[in-house]
Formats: sequence, structure tokens, C-alpha cells
Amino acid sequence: MTLPPDQVNRPDVVAELTALFLDYEAALMANDADALNGYFWQHDAVTRYGIADTQKGHAALVAYRASVPAPDFTRALHDVRITTFGSDMAVAMCEFRRSDTPLHGFQTQTWVRLPSGWKIVSAHVSMVPLDKSAPPGSPPR
Repeated sequence: MTLPPDQVNRPDVVAELTALFLDYEAALMANDADALNGYFWQHDAVTRYGIADTQKGHAALVAYRASVPAPDFTRALHDVRITTFGSDMAVAMCEFRRSDTPLHGFQTQTWVRLPSGWKIVSAHVSMVPLDKSAPPGSPPR
């Protein structure tokens, strides 16, 4: 199947997903577990790979969120990229810096529009040392 070019990054879908992505970020920083759990697909196949944790299935996500304390740091997002495919699938990616570490963070979420609305079906978060002497665009080391 080939997606017509006018179906990639449709402005209306990008705007919708960008708003959801920023709402997710606000819920994350507020440690609003109920809201965070609601953003994820309620299915055993949903997967989240965290910085030092893994959740497979919505029940594991709910249990994890119940155990996470409110953040004692701030997070600054940059290079947020929302790529949409038609009206029902999107990938949200960003880099971030946390106030409590010199590590450089990366976050990717795959969103799908389901009958219950847009849901994250897969997510990955990682943090790595950043080589400040490397030229812009170089991979982290």
C-alpha cells in the first residue's frame, strides 16, 4: 500500500496530535497517573520501554504509574517532531533535557486512532550522555 503524499503530515492531524502530545507532557510532569494511563491503549499488546523499566500490557502500565513519585525535576522538550500517516496513525518524537541530570533524553510514541480515540500503542524513552564537542547532528555518545 502506498500512502498518497497529501496524506502524510496533514495539517489538521498534525495539529490534533501535537495538542495531545503536549497534554501528555503536562500530565507527565504533574504525575497525573489517571490521565497518563488514559493516553495508552488498554490492551495486553501495548508496550512502553522506559529509562530503567519496561511495561508490557496496560495492567503493567497502570501498576508502574501507581509506583512512580511526582517528578522533582523539570523537563525541557526540543526538536519535537510529529509525523502523521493519513488520519489514524502518527509517530511523536522529541528530545529533552531534565534539570536533574546532564544526560540527553529521547522519547518516541506511536499513536493510533482507535474507536476510543487517539491512543499510544508503543512508547520508548531513553537517556544517554551527550558529547558536547561533537558537531550538530552527530549521534550522542
